[in-house]
Amino acid sequence: MNKKIVIYSSGTEHSRQVESLLRERLEGSGITATDALSPDVELIVCIGGDGTFLQAVHTFGFPGIPFIGINTGHLGFYQEIMPDQIDLFLENYSEGRYRLQNMHCVKAIVRCDGVETEFAGLNEIVIRSALSNSVHLDISIGGAFIERFSGDGILIASPAGSTAYNYSLGGSIVDPRLRLLQVTPIAPMNTIAYRSFTSSILLPPDLSLGIVPDTTGPLHRIRITYDSNSFEFDHIDDIEVKLSDVSVDLIRFESYDFWNKVKSKFL
Repeated sequence: MNKKIVIYSSGTEHSRQVESLLRERLEGSGITATDALSPDVELIVCIGGDGTFLQAVHTFGFPGIPFIGINTGHLGFYQEIMPDQIDLFLENYSEGRYRLQNMHCVKAIVRCDGVETEFAGLNEIVIRSALSNSVHLDISIGGAFIERFSGDGILIASPAGSTAYNYSLGGSIVDPRLRLLQVTPIAPMNTIAYRSFTSSILLPPDLSLGIVPDTTGPLHRIRITYDSNSFEFDHIDDIEVKLSDVSVDLIRFESYDFWNKVKSKFL
């Protein structure tokens, strides 16, 4: 059967050049390149950086089809191969010399005036004010009240997202083979008037995080950001954040090692 692969590109000049080369190589290998999903597509190739990869995941709606990335961006943490490794990629892929890295997403359920809205992020979900003022959030874990957080907001990261915005906030790097949530404060207040946790909290996969924003003041509009996509709400009743059943599969080759990648990208 003829193999079919979707190509998703950032559209930069470098990415277009790499895409042209990839299409040429695919044609020579008897593989059909397409731009749209269909039942017979078996792989999505993302050409760009990490931002392009996240765009692809959301554009295709977290499909049950594996991804592989060709890095033409900057950090390229999700991307598996460089442009000069296309021939090696096709050889390994055609011979089945790869494994799938499964990455669970983080999900937020926002309840507002009796209506539920769900958001999923592969990296993280961020809860903060829509007006750049401080927020006060009543936080519970597993249904038990923990504290009233005061500060710029909180970030809830998946293991895969621990190396993204979470890391820049001082959060911990988490091996993606672990299933957990990481809650990291954003500019927390810790004074005699306000007491907030100042370091990350790690939660097991069976516990959810409950958040009730303080809506008593005039500046209470909340922005929910999920992988750089945002939505704003007034008068939120509560927010529930948990590890999602939705996941994304990335193709990894025999040479891939998470901690070697951390070393090469951050140290």
